[in-house]
Amino acid sequence: MTGMQDSLRELYQEVIFDHNRNPRNYRPLPAASHHADGHNPLCGDQLTVYLQVADGVVREASFVGHGCAISTASASLMTEAIKGKPVAEVEALFHDFHALLTDTPPPERDFGKLAVLAGVREFPVRVKCATLAWHTLHNAIVGA
Repeated sequence: MTGMQDSLRELYQEVIFDHNRNPRNYRPLPAASHHADGHNPLCGDQLTVYLQVADGVVREASFVGHGCAISTASASLMTEAIKGKPVAEVEALFHDFHALLTDTPPPERDFGKLAVLAGVREFPVRVKCATLAWHTLHNAIVGA
């Protein structure tokens, strides 16, 4: 393994551990205009995503639930990434993030901190852990 790969793996682990130990936006959102429940029956991860959408923009986002480190960190990073973004942009980010983990990611997308979750691609059984919050977010937006 090269030094750069070692550095990326360390960053991945550091960010995952930080967001798992201290998840951002981990709370119910009483003023939520949208919410959905997500469950991964393979590992038992469960969460609820809350959104406050006004004028087509995600003004606030939060989640509650329990799951593995990757699931919790992904939900935490997701809520940070979507606040203040128009719903259409959030939906595009959902599709691009899913492609990042399962397919060929769009080359023009800057994923910011979310890019550390790309390391999950190396562990296909963990992709569902990393995408659970995102699928739940999508369901909250479309009202599924």
